Amino acid sequence: MEVKKLVIVGGVAGGASAAAKARRCSEDVEIIMYEKGPDISYANCGLPYYLSGVIQHREDLLITTAEFFRHRFRVDARPRTEVIQIDRPRKRVVAKNLNTGQLEEETYDRLILAPGSHPIMPPVAGIDLPFVYTLKTLEDTDRIFAYLKEKEPRRAVVVGGGLIGVEAMENLALKGLDTTVVELAPQLLTFLDWELAEKVRWHVRNKGVNLCLSEGLKSVEKHNGTGLVRTDKDREIPADLVLVAVGIRPNVDLARDAGLEIGSSGGIKVNEFMQTSDPDIFAAGDCIETTNLVTNKPVLTPMGSAANKEGRAAGANALGRRIAIKGFTGTIIVKVFDLTVAKTGLSEDEAVAEGFSPLVLYVQPGHHAGYFPGSKPLSIKTVSERDSGRLLGAQVIGEEGVDKRIDVFATAIYHQMSLEDLLNLDLAYAPPYSAAKDPVIVAGAVGQNYYQGDWNPISPRELKDKMQSGEPLTLIDVRTKLELTKVGPIPGAVHIPIDLLRRRLQNLDPEKETILYCAQGLRSYLGNRILAMNSFKKVRTLSGGLDTWTYETEPPTADSAP
Repeated sequence: MEVKKLVIVGGVAGGASAAAKARRCSEDVEIIMYEKGPDISYANCGLPYYLSGVIQHREDLLITTAEFFRHRFRVDARPRTEVIQIDRPRKRVVAKNLNTGQLEEETYDRLILAPGSHPIMPPVAGIDLPFVYTLKTLEDTDRIFAYLKEKEPRRAVVVGGGLIGVEAMENLALKGLDTTVVELAPQLLTFLDWELAEKVRWHVRNKGVNLCLSEGLKSVEKHNGTGLVRTDKDREIPADLVLVAVGIRPNVDLARDAGLEIGSSGGIKVNEFMQTSDPDIFAAGDCIETTNLVTNKPVLTPMGSAANKEGRAAGANALGRRIAIKGFTGTIIVKVFDLTVAKTGLSEDEAVAEGFSPLVLYVQPGHHAGYFPGSKPLSIKTVSERDSGRLLGAQVIGEEGVDKRIDVFATAIYHQMSLEDLLNLDLAYAPPYSAAKDPVIVAGAVGQNYYQGDWNPISPRELKDKMQSGEPLTLIDVRTKLELTKVGPIPGAVHIPIDLLRRRLQNLDPEKETILYCAQGLRSYLGNRILAMNSFKKVRTLSGGLDTWTYETEPPTADSAP
């Protein structure tokens, strides 16, 4: 059919991208874009950084304006106008001008829904008090910014330790507020596996932020002229400002009321061309469900990067193109003070929950050549399918070079590469940027060592389970004596430094399962090879060494055996 009029519900990332792409596909189509808020498109991912002053000017957050859209793209952009009804049989929408209250009807040939999402507000007493905020829109940010300037609060409580909560936490702390995070889960950033989340926890605490983990929000109260947050463990936390960031839900009421199919994840169901159950209605952004490319299951992907791609495809496809969005690997990255934290694909916990038998490996290389000044350590965890070697996920934490590596892992997962395939990648190398063996290459080499039978790793949780079950094993700490004075051994471990291991072979039982560990994994791998080539039948090494061990250790000692 010939499309003469395209109506778009929502701006920001998905809707604005759809409008701009549609215009690039046709000079003739009439395009009308409704946006409930006053701003057509803004950088909502940058909002926390405006609160701290890292982003200094509000106008830097504005991607475009209604006037610009009209002049550059000939898009009739209508801010402060909310679409409240879709009449599918008559192919009309009903919109309400939020300034005047006036209703209007508009016909369409094709319709694109991009109404986004809304913050979840816990149903607790005091959640509507005037010092309680969310951080989702530029209007939210304006309100918080004005409050910070006018009231000069000293104490802030952030409820929620996910992406938005952590970004808000950092920037309120940088603003000088005494900041506390209340998080129902036992860790920050629940997309991470526990041992990596622990690195984030220690870093955040070292920055002076108070953490109340495994605690939920019970109420918010006024108290002695200020606020008080009460947790479900009856902890009382004084708060001049409370920021709630416990998650978001897709805005699907409009679609549901119009009879469009809603997916199992809670988002509007679309095909790979962003087409809903009505062939003349498309959808994009936080409101839709997408496909996880590792599990092939429907998920929500509320990321600005996803919304832009989806909006671009929806804008083109509504005018007859066939641009497919296959799905997403779930790539996430966030700044946490001096650390960058990233994940793509499945975590170990997610892989197990999905029925995979995962091979878990850790490497801790420098982000560039160690001899070049400024090299910073990276902590990398890979999760792959044990039998096939297919890469399922990766997590990376460090001060530098994290973004580069997580993007390589995301690309590898998208193309269903194996862990060993990483070894064959031709990645950029020069000392200021990488080592001759890039950290991704190292991860591939470690994987190849496993599949070639050169070592058999054991994850921290596997070792902990073995120790608790009482299985007979020999646990060997191959670190130096000096290292034991700083971090004590795992309970029950025998201390044999790697350079003395060959001399002590006669003291070990080659028939007994033997597990070695060091600080990060390299020396225990070398010990593994020594034992394996000396007829030891069951040798394993703790992948990642003590750097990934989050369980108990014995006290440091200065008098271990040499």
